Amino acid sequence: MRLLKKRLCIIGSGVAGLHLAYALRNDFNITVIERKSPDQIRRGRIMSTQVHFGPTRNRETRFNMPKWGEQPLIKSIHITIGNQKLFVGKLQEPALSVDQRLYYSHSIKDLIEKGVSFRLEKVDKESVEVLIDEFDLVIDCTGKNGSLLPFSTEEDLSLFKTPQRKCIVGYFTGIKADTPLGVGVTVLPGLGEMFEIPAVTEHGPATIMFVMAIPNSDLDVFKGIKSAKEFTLKMRSTAQQFFPEIYNRIDGKNFALCDENSFLQTALTPIIRKPYLMVKHKLVVGCGDSVFLNDPITGQGCNLSSYCAEQLYETLMEYKNSNWDVETGESYWNRTKQYVKEVTEWTNAMTKPLPEHVVQLLLQGAQDQVKANEIAEWFANPTKAYEAFISTTTIH
Repeated sequence: MRLLKKRLCIIGSGVAGLHLAYALRNDFNITVIERKSPDQIRRGRIMSTQVHFGPTRNRETRFNMPKWGEQPLIKSIHITIGNQKLFVGKLQEPALSVDQRLYYSHSIKDLIEKGVSFRLEKVDKESVEVLIDEFDLVIDCTGKNGSLLPFSTEEDLSLFKTPQRKCIVGYFTGIKADTPLGVGVTVLPGLGEMFEIPAVTEHGPATIMFVMAIPNSDLDVFKGIKSAKEFTLKMRSTAQQFFPEIYNRIDGKNFALCDENSFLQTALTPIIRKPYLMVKHKLVVGCGDSVFLNDPITGQGCNLSSYCAEQLYETLMEYKNSNWDVETGESYWNRTKQYVKEVTEWTNAMTKPLPEHVVQLLLQGAQDQVKANEIAEWFANPTKAYEAFISTTTIH
């Protein structure tokens, strides 16, 4: 006899997969498939870095996701170009950064307690077909390593064939936090960027140092570094050479990685895919980085994943009592398409030299706190950033 609740399989337990599991668990029979156990995730290597801005934190509240207690919240964005600090813009709603290893492992355990099924297995392109037979809907949330299924590429939003930045990330103790507590964004024209992010970790507060180096530029100096010790020394010398303001806040004796696994080097090629297709006459959808992969330069990966998870939830609820088919997939894509376009075009523009009109906006922010706050809000509301970057370009 057919179960009354439709059976959904979510492959992957990153932000997209977790947000979907929380959102959908009361209305559907959910199974999440993940290749690592919560303890393996918690003890493992960091996967990237995340800042959950106001809208994402509101979705976490909406879907009754775990709270993180009285943590120091991120209330501002510090903007520096070269060695000139321009301004500190205030965010309308505070943001929070939690070490993903803690966020994911804690959320998975919480979902298991709430009755969501988890299966520990690795899914590949062959075994996914078995899952499509087994479930009413398979959702590919496998993340930035690429989708399991052949979702078609959106060529007009997928401009690059190679990575635009080398991503070098470390979670450190022994740095005095900038005041007011906020995300530091330093742009070095022609070299890359540094993001400094206050984060919550298992070991207490930490500072994420996130270097985004233009490949083969003078900032691209971490090649071949394998050990935590080497990485720490290189980050310190890089800060001394390129980011003196940050270097001056480093406490030489106590500057260290939070743990042996809290550093990462990676590079990814952004690609946007249409997030649905039919396989064996059944709808399959993708959500998060598996279909909407942007360069990390604007910090939108987890926020876009969360947004799209909510839109997919709304779509599936709307079609809850219908057959899920092409129309359902198209409805999901129509709900997300404009926002994906805005985030992607802004992000792609940020990987190139800043347009002159944007430089002028940033200089205005140095003179005008209202303007500074508007620019800070770009990160929480990318539509505003898109309008500033793209719409003004078309007017000129």
